[in-house]
Amino acid sequence: MRFSVLAAAAAALLGTSASAHQHNHRRHGLNARNYKAPSSSYTTAAPALTSAAPTTCGCTTWYSTFYGEETLVAVTTKTTKITVTSTIPVVVSTATVYPVSAPVPTPVVTTCPTPGTYTFPATTITLTATTTVCAASSAVVTPGVHTLGGVTTIVETSTTVVCPYATVETVKGTITSKILTTTYVCPAAGTYTIGAQTVTATETSTCVYPVPTSYVPGTYVQPATTVTVTLTSQIVFCPYTVPTGAPAPSYSAPSAAPTSPAPKSPKKIGASGAWSLTYSPYTSGGDCKSASEVETDIADIASKGFNSVRIYSTDCSGLQNVGSSCEKHGLKMIIGVFIDAKGIGAASQQVTDIVSWGKWSLVQLIVIGNEAIFNGYCSAQQLHDFIASSKSTFSSAGYSGPCTTTEPLNILQQYGSALCDSIDVIGCNVYAFFNSGISADGAGDFVKSQYELVKGICPGKEAYILETGWPSAGSCNGAACPGVSEQKKAIAGTIAAVGDHAVLFSYSDDAWKQPGEYGVEQHFSCASLF
Repeated sequence: MRFSVLAAAAAALLGTSASAHQHNHRRHGLNARNYKAPSSSYTTAAPALTSAAPTTCGCTTWYSTFYGEETLVAVTTKTTKITVTSTIPVVVSTATVYPVSAPVPTPVVTTCPTPGTYTFPATTITLTATTTVCAASSAVVTPGVHTLGGVTTIVETSTTVVCPYATVETVKGTITSKILTTTYVCPAAGTYTIGAQTVTATETSTCVYPVPTSYVPGTYVQPATTVTVTLTSQIVFCPYTVPTGAPAPSYSAPSAAPTSPAPKSPKKIGASGAWSLTYSPYTSGGDCKSASEVETDIADIASKGFNSVRIYSTDCSGLQNVGSSCEKHGLKMIIGVFIDAKGIGAASQQVTDIVSWGKWSLVQLIVIGNEAIFNGYCSAQQLHDFIASSKSTFSSAGYSGPCTTTEPLNILQQYGSALCDSIDVIGCNVYAFFNSGISADGAGDFVKSQYELVKGICPGKEAYILETGWPSAGSCNGAACPGVSEQKKAIAGTIAAVGDHAVLFSYSDDAWKQPGEYGVEQHFSCASLF
């Protein structure tokens, strides 16, 4: 009996492309300011994926779950291209039998071959016992690498975990989804996703994949549905409604140990009283600084008593030049994957760059996206998936520290719940200057108040201010006036309030930026205060 039909669709025309990109960082309180980094080029290639048994599909793959006699399902195919690599860390794998005497209300997945109007009849299914099966789940994947499915568990020490996962196998040309059991040894504290698939796509597509799903007893109804389809081979989901009072169908991994955010918090206060300082390896004209110029800057930052340096992306050989100097002078790094107007697909190369660099002992924190949702460069769900995928890639390459993203407070308040399970700590950008009622004297109290609000967004996760500062020149924004003495007061107040959880912005003035509102964008350097 068929429980679900799974269709996997992804991007065609895998290849390489190179395009210049600009960093467009926007900061805001009641007002907003933005700045951009100089352009640079990346060559984007399909990342190399490894697995014990990788599968590459050159056309649409249909997955069907069968219990009892196998029944072939007629399908309409669409020529696409997707690369799927199994990332199941199986130590011992055995088939698990889940006896089923009646159909299970898994979502019905249908591919409508041509544009038009389609009607799906109503269906009712009654379960008398809790049943676990393979069900269909889907995700819209953008160009890049994505990790889908699997069962996630968190352990705080080396632990052996036994849990089911959904997978597929081919027998005599028929692809069947199954639930298997795997025993996996988690070598250290951390978050582990067992039984996931890694999907590489080069265009935005819908990918459908199996997940283990439990249904409680009750009557499930799939109402009659009429859908107007405008695309060729469009995938349509027809889910069943959940009985009143019943929990939503889901599956949770067995708890192997008391759960907690496993990666350790990155904070460590330097002699300056502050944790970190942002650094961009650009000249006043917006070009890339040489390795010797970077070395001079990093040596200066170290002499001022900071513990670490935050960089935003991998351009201008930032990892190599900044990394070498930080290693020489005993500084740690907060590194970034920057997402700009080209979206997540264009940012994927930076993940590859970081893995190739691989000096994990220098890294305190990886920040994946800087105000990407606020700027409209991606949705919260797209960012969530990209963070999860990037974390998996970094973990596989040997990184065991925390990952996060950073947004203004209002964006975190609106979308934080969609991000919390993908991040290890929560980051926020806060600028008191852009709130017209806040003077330099009150900047520290303001940043502290925002920090307290950030702490409540993802309960149990430590919060950090990943950008904050005050301009030394420009025009007043109400009570918020720029100036050398004003900046000194604001930075001193901020350090006193949240110095061990704040990254100050920035090391140097940025003459290559546009002056922006109030003419302050070029004047945030605070290095002279230390």
